This record gives sequence, C-alpha cells and structure tokens, in this order.
Amino acid sequence: MSAEGAPLTVARRPPESAGPPAERIRRKRRRWALAFVLGWLAQVAVRLWLASGQTLPVATPDESGYLFAARVLTGGPDADMSYGTVYRAGYPLLLLPAFWVGDDPVTVYRGALVINALLSAALLPLAYLLLRRLDVAARPAYLFAHVTALLPGVLFYSLFVLTDAILPVIVVGWLLVAHAWLAAPRDPARGGASVRLALYGTGGSLLVGFAYASHSRGAILLVVHAVVLLAGALLRRRSWRATILAGAVAGAAALGGALLNRAVIIPHLYPAGDNDLGGNLADRLTTMDGWGWTTSLATGQVWYQAVATGGVAAIGLAAAACAVLRRDLDVPVRVLALAVLGTVAGTAVATSAALPVEYRVGNYVYGRYLAYITPVLFMAGAAVLLRARRRTLARAVAAAAALTVLAACVVQWYAGDLLAEYTFTIYDFPETSFLTWDWDSFHLWHATLAGLGILAAATAAALLPRRAAPVLAAVLGAVALAMNLTAVDRIARPLVAEQTAETDLRGSVDLRGPRSIAVDWNVPWTMRLSHYYWAWWSEGTLFDSRWTPPPQDADMIVLAWPGDVPAADSWPGGAPSGWEVVDSRRTPEGNWVAWSRD
Repeated sequence: MSAEGAPLTVARRPPESAGPPAERIRRKRRRWALAFVLGWLAQVAVRLWLASGQTLPVATPDESGYLFAARVLTGGPDADMSYGTVYRAGYPLLLLPAFWVGDDPVTVYRGALVINALLSAALLPLAYLLLRRLDVAARPAYLFAHVTALLPGVLFYSLFVLTDAILPVIVVGWLLVAHAWLAAPRDPARGGASVRLALYGTGGSLLVGFAYASHSRGAILLVVHAVVLLAGALLRRRSWRATILAGAVAGAAALGGALLNRAVIIPHLYPAGDNDLGGNLADRLTTMDGWGWTTSLATGQVWYQAVATGGVAAIGLAAAACAVLRRDLDVPVRVLALAVLGTVAGTAVATSAALPVEYRVGNYVYGRYLAYITPVLFMAGAAVLLRARRRTLARAVAAAAALTVLAACVVQWYAGDLLAEYTFTIYDFPETSFLTWDWDSFHLWHATLAGLGILAAATAAALLPRRAAPVLAAVLGAVALAMNLTAVDRIARPLVAEQTAETDLRGSVDLRGPRSIAVDWNVPWTMRLSHYYWAWWSEGTLFDSRWTPPPQDADMIVLAWPGDVPAADSWPGGAPSGWEVVDSRRTPEGNWVAWSRD
C-alpha cells in the first residue's frame, strides 16, 4: 500500500504481439511475404530436382515443336515438321532466354526447364488468392495452394517443354483478374478505381490472348472470356465502354499471336502444310457418329480428372454447377462458375472432336487436355471439403462418386475391349498408372475404385473434429507427390534413356556448328525429331527415299535401314562418292543409318 493507502501497481512489459496496430499488420505481412517467397522457392526446387534427369524431348512431337519454334524465333534454322500439329509461338517466346545462353541442345533444353519451373511455381501464390476468394481461411489456403501446385497435371508436365507448364498459371490468373473486373464497384468515382478497372480488363484479356497464341485450347478461353465480358455489360456490372476496351485488347492479342504464327512458324516449320484438325472438328460436330465419338471421349476426359484427383475435382465440378444455380450468391461468382463449366465442356468437346483416330487408349481416356482447368476444380472441391456442413459434404461426395462411376460406365460402353487392345502409351497415364500400380496396361475400374478410395480417405480427414485441414492437405499432398515421383521414375527417366540410346549420335559426328540434315520420311517420326534435336543448329529437311533421291546438298543424311541389308547398302541405288556411314542403329522403334560427307 502507498502512503495514501492506494494499492501499488507494477508496470508489466507488454506482450511481444502488442504494439500499434499498423506495426502488427506490417509484421504479419512480412511473415506472409517470407512464407510465399520460401514456398515459391521450394516449389521451384522440387521441379528442378525432378527434372534433373531430363536431357532431350521425349514428349514428341510437342516438345520438339515448341523447341524448334523458339529456335526459329531466335533467327535459327528451320525444321520440317510438315503434316503435323502446329505448335504456336506464344509459349516459345518465353523460351528464348534458354537459346540466348545455351550453346548445345542439352543446355538449351535444361534452360527451358528452368524457365518452366520458375513460371509453374507461380501457381502457389495465385492458388492461395483463389482459395481465399472461395472463403478458405488463410493458413489452410496456404497449405492447399501447395497441394494444388503439386498436382501431377501441374507439376509432372512442367518437367517437359510443354505449354502445360504455364496454362494452369494463366487460367488461375485470368479467373482472379476476371473476378476483380466483375466485382469492382459499378460506378468508380475516383480516377484510381477507373484505372484499376481498366487494368483488370486489360490484364485478363492479355492473359487469354497469350493462351490463344500458345495453344489451341486458348481458343476456348478466348470464347469464354468474351462471354464473361458480355455478361458483365448485359448484367450491368460494367459499362459498355469498359467491356469494349477489354474485348479490343483480347482481340488484338489474339490477332497478334495468329499473325506471328502465320508469318514465322508455319512457313519455317510446316512448308508443306499441317494436319487438318479443323476438318476433323467440322466432320465430328455435323454427324451423329461424330457426336457419339465426341461425347464419349469428352466424358473420358472428365473421368480421368475425377480419378486423378481422388474425386476432389469432381466435387469442384459439382460445386461449380450448384453455384451457377444459387441465386443467393454474388453475380460475379455465378458468372465465373459458369465460365469454369464452359471451359471444361468446351475443352473436352473441342479436343475430342478434333482428335484423329490414333488406335491408342489415350483416345478414350486422357488427362492433359483438361489439366489446365483441373487446379481450379481441385481448389473448389477442397473448399467444399474444408467448409461445407456434414449434410452438404455428404451430398457433394455422393455427387462426385456418382459422376465418376457414371463417366466410367460411358467409357466402358463406348470403348469396351479397345481399352485392352489399343496401344497403351505410358506417358499419357501418370496418375492412373500409380493408382493401379501398373505401367504397362490400363485398368478402368481398378483406377475408378482407387480414386474413390482416396475420396473416402479425404472425406474422413475432412470430418475430423480437430486439425482437419492439415490432415486433409497431408493426405492429398502425399498422393500427389507420390504420383509425381513414380511418374518420373517409371515414365520420364526410362523414356530419356531409351530415346538417347536410340538416337544420340554426338559421339559419331560433330553436330555443333551450323549444318544441314535431311531425314528420310520412312524413319519413325519420333526418331526424325530427335535427329533434328541433336543437330541443334542445323536446318532440318524431309524427303521420301522411296520416290526422291537423298539430297546431296545436305551435310548429313539419315536413311531408313531395311532389315535385310548392311548399313553400307542402305543408300538407294548405292551411295555417291564422298559419302560414308557415320552411325547406325537397329531399335524396337525402327532402324536408321546416318551418312555424312568424307
């Protein structure tokens, strides 16, 4: 007691978290910024580690097409890929730094994979932002952003020179910007708000324009984006002026990409023309048989993504359909839910209709075409697992299971025995091969049951009374990471070893300088493209030795090698003076002989 009788008070040190609110906010922001920087670096490191064994294109012709397109854009030599699919110029523009710093094919290829890793890992912060828009709390959103970035459709395909490395990032970024554009105040009074609105519209349009310049799936995004812009104007969320501005930017970006392809890519890579996928599309969408093919294959694509994500993407698909119908949700959310559904349906239908008959299992069940939208469906499904009440969750899980089984029934009905008789291309099935633990054949119902088993485990984790989010993230993250690890070990590394042994002739001839290489059309096409790759700064041309003499103005000629003659007799009619065999291979894929001048 004091002399006045008042109790003494002892000054206490304020807790460490105390302080001005602004200071606490700054500390919190710094911690989150550090978490995202470290998380992004971790995602980059995982990608570089898994890609460390990749030294040449094995996902042919796609990887080769993008590499040769980038080479042409740097002013390098042509590579004749006539009658093949056109690989557009948008994504190859991102690969140019690899050609600027590389001086041999392997260095260039690995440089491209570094670029892929840096860009693909950017999905982490974007996925976090989208999960937050789905009302997932900050810490679970961060965990599930990591899980989303580890999905095989995101991670595994980023280990190859493919647009799959960037398209998921573009799609998630576009949805975030499109939502910001639709949800902004209707009548921004301040100039800063008007500028932000213009930036949102322009940014979203540039993203879909770049997607269109990179891959034909970008055409679906472009159409869906146009519908979103139109909805914004018709629903009076945006002025016609803002809508027209955003639409004009999208049109200009798409036109620029088309002109670049027409002026540079097609003349230098497809001098004799490309394959007419547009003709397939028109034929399939105008006949009953064509619609039967298209709808069944599209269903197979949906089935694949449902199973590959343990049913979580199927929950997301059902949630998107429900969101469109719910009148209590904000208009921007409903519009973008419809945009997601339109992207799924448009992609599945268009790619199935355009696909030629290739006599492979991947004709009927395939994952890559929808892989660029699957992260969005996965995040929507994760949000349901994390936030829904028990009754709602039970309905969502039941709907996902029913959708998966129904899709499997459609695939079984249409494909039937062809799933066992057609060629099984291991590269097409990284997730289902893991689920069935079989990398030699496809098992529709085993994969379906395994996917439903993961869905059951995820549901059980979501119903835990405590720490449901970390446990659910651990379950789904462990499955995704295991799929990637086994895919690298069972698919990527063996393909690299096999194709290197079959085509690498660097030890036989000097391919470092500017040269020209002519390859016989009768050499299997995967080997033709590999020869172009190893002769990395050589102009590549094609000829058919059955009708055309080998072009003697080339520095090196690769001929098909009949099985009943020695390599020295592989030149039709006998080799001219001055030419000698420098290498030859007999392989399960095909046989070839390389000739060079003395």
